[in-house]
Amino acid sequence: MPNTPAIGHYENFPVASVLCPPRLRPPIAAIYHFARTADDLADEGNASPAARLADLALFRSGLEGAAPALARWPQVFGPLAVQRKAHALPDDLLHALLDAFVQDVENTRDGTGYRNHEDLLDYCSRSANPVGRLLLHLYGVTDATSLAMSDSICSALQLINFWQDLSVDIPRGRLYLPQDACARFGVTDEDILERKITPATTKLIAACAELAGASMQKGSPLVHRLPGRAGWELRLVVQGGLRILDKIAAMDYATLQRRPRLVPRDYAVMLWRAVWM
Repeated sequence: MPNTPAIGHYENFPVASVLCPPRLRPPIAAIYHFARTADDLADEGNASPAARLADLALFRSGLEGAAPALARWPQVFGPLAVQRKAHALPDDLLHALLDAFVQDVENTRDGTGYRNHEDLLDYCSRSANPVGRLLLHLYGVTDATSLAMSDSICSALQLINFWQDLSVDIPRGRLYLPQDACARFGVTDEDILERKITPATTKLIAACAELAGASMQKGSPLVHRLPGRAGWELRLVVQGGLRILDKIAAMDYATLQRRPRLVPRDYAVMLWRAVWM
């Protein structure tokens, strides 16, 4: 799907696409650039963990109007300030995203993984779910059932991204495979760090993918609760995540060694499936 002009990163899922109501494209783009810039501070380049944490702290101060942050990232905080005022964006959700990026830097620095699936979901509650809740806020959807469905979808998208990106994340020291599942399937730390493809790692990643798919299916009825274009946008987001799971399965869960990507034909499949949701 076409993205807003300033969005240049590869994304599996549509971001402020033509399906998005025109009046909401500016706030969605502002939120996206806020999150993407913070993500780059946490993950891109060769900065030390201390430097990354310092940059994230400075970036966070931009939410309070600190001049050094506004001067360094005017392209982020200028548009965001306009949209925060226009749409009363909840600050706690923006801060939660930054908490997740800080957690990523600290965990990578310390070599800390995740004990179990519940720990991963706790991380998703900061790294992914706030984005869905911000979008629902823009659409004026605030009921508890819709928020819970949104959390399920956003957590699923985050988990799918983990299992898609194992070949990229592990060399960077980002370890997301839950430790209790590794033990259950007999996968060792060496297997993960060396990115070995074994029957055990295949079963492990398949089980992780299955949980992500179940979370996506749990949240998917939300597409029928959102009005007009918003519902269609979400249908494509859901189908994008499920399509990645299809591609992970088709490569026999070998994402320790290579990353599946969506290609033009996949978007046609996603659109067809979205119609029949």
